[in-house]
Amino acid sequence: MNHSLQNFAALGGRVLLAAIFLISGLNKLSDFSGTAAFMSGSGLPAAEFLLVLTILIEIAGGLMIVLGLYTRQVALILFLFMIPVTAVFHNPWAAGDPAQVQQQMIHFLKNLAIMGGLLHLSAFGPGYLSIEARRSGTASFSGF
Repeated sequence: MNHSLQNFAALGGRVLLAAIFLISGLNKLSDFSGTAAFMSGSGLPAAEFLLVLTILIEIAGGLMIVLGLYTRQVALILFLFMIPVTAVFHNPWAAGDPAQVQQQMIHFLKNLAIMGGLLHLSAFGPGYLSIEARRSGTASFSGF
């Protein structure tokens, strides 16, 4: 793959990875009371505070991943955020009926894949089409 394609692949990967956080954060914001009630019903204390924190992490983190700004740090924060989220909300071993077990296993595995992408992003950074690369003067658009 030439450098130009790698640059666009890295940007596309960041956009696709960030999409779930951006959409999820905006959905929580648009149904704040319903989401807070769901979180309370899941046994979380201070659900409204945790919801505000979650919305901030998802929207700000998603935007920063798309832009390639503090990418490695944000990817690590999102990775760590995903651990309790996955354990609390997508634990297939805590689900009751078999249909719920299957549904939660799908969500659990999806979250593991997202976490893998976040670790990869944390390890290798955003690529050249990012604010970070432009700030450091390493932005490369060769191969066009």
